[in-house]
Amino acid sequence: MSHEVSILDRTAAALPRLRICVVTETYPPEVNGVALTLERCVEAMRSRGHHVVVVRPRQVGAEGRPDEFITSGLPIPGYPGLKMGLPAKSKLRQHWQSWRPDLVHVITEGPLGWSALSVAESMHIPVVADFHTNFHSYGRHYGWGMFSQVIYSYLRYFHNRAQLTLVPTRGMRERLIADGFKRLEVVARGVDTLLFHPKRRDAELRLKWGLGPEDLAVLYVGRLAAEKNLPVVLLAFDAIQKVEPRAKLVLVGDGPARATLETEKPHYIFAGIRRGEDLATHYASADIFLFPSLTETFGNVTLEAMASGLAVVAYDYAAAAEHITDRESGLLVPYDDTHSFIQAAQILVQSANLRGRVRAGAVLSCEPLGWEQVLDDMERALIKTVHAETQAILPAIAAPRSL
Repeated sequence: MSHEVSILDRTAAALPRLRICVVTETYPPEVNGVALTLERCVEAMRSRGHHVVVVRPRQVGAEGRPDEFITSGLPIPGYPGLKMGLPAKSKLRQHWQSWRPDLVHVITEGPLGWSALSVAESMHIPVVADFHTNFHSYGRHYGWGMFSQVIYSYLRYFHNRAQLTLVPTRGMRERLIADGFKRLEVVARGVDTLLFHPKRRDAELRLKWGLGPEDLAVLYVGRLAAEKNLPVVLLAFDAIQKVEPRAKLVLVGDGPARATLETEKPHYIFAGIRRGEDLATHYASADIFLFPSLTETFGNVTLEAMASGLAVVAYDYAAAAEHITDRESGLLVPYDDTHSFIQAAQILVQSANLRGRVRAGAVLSCEPLGWEQVLDDMERALIKTVHAETQAILPAIAAPRSL
């Protein structure tokens, strides 16, 4: 059976099976929002009958699986354990000539992603890209702010070559459209409400933190790095301690700023990287969640904290803007307004009634945000792209293949 006939037969069904090649420079065992979200999506697509192969750089201490295609990479400065994929056009072309995917799904826009985009274009394979990370916003934190516009122009050119770009929020879609990005579709993020839940609150863990039942645990979860705007966490916690001296700050995560913080703030609790139920227990055992990042495309930790029953303080953008109703399910403050962020944190400490109301409201607001609807939306977007592109380029893809 010819390639074009097999695709059309499968797209005629309600939910056809696809061959999907996912190209990414981050994947578990790395711990970050993109990697963990991607793993969930890949495993879900496989469970729905799609054949998914992951293309990624070789990671230290991680062996490739049969359903992975490993390429070369270089360490990313300031990001220990992460790799930047090197160009791999010839390897990808050879791989796709023997196993031709229906769709290439590019997660990251580095040299490996560029290679995948270029080869797929030349082979008439449709490409869906994800806009996961505001790399252009990192410049002011790492000393290359002068290149931010150049990087943003590159990202726009990259994504406009794809048949579709998936973005996590309506607000991001509107901003990118205003900046000249084309063919954007919102596929939101979900949260595992069975894993992240207030029932995981652990009195023994709180005792280890030095807290009694009525004391406040203030939590931050994420990379300990400059782009996360950590000084605002420190300022907000200083303000909290003026109101509630017994409060403790718990930092979950790791990164280049950790060593300095541990030296300067030895009274903080550095919990390191936590995963799975252990991470969920750390969330649920806290009371207030501070998330001051200004560089997120979404911020999975916001939903995880809300589902765990924490009172969240966040800037009014990304996941917080989509899912928090101010003073009902969290506290929203104007973007990059440090004074308002600190003030909101103090208000939560001063008002137990407000704190209790937003904690309960946060849990309720997350109940309809399970992953199944998100995965349904993603699956439909991928199938729609394959079907539309197949109709457009049918004469160009007549090479036979076997499953």
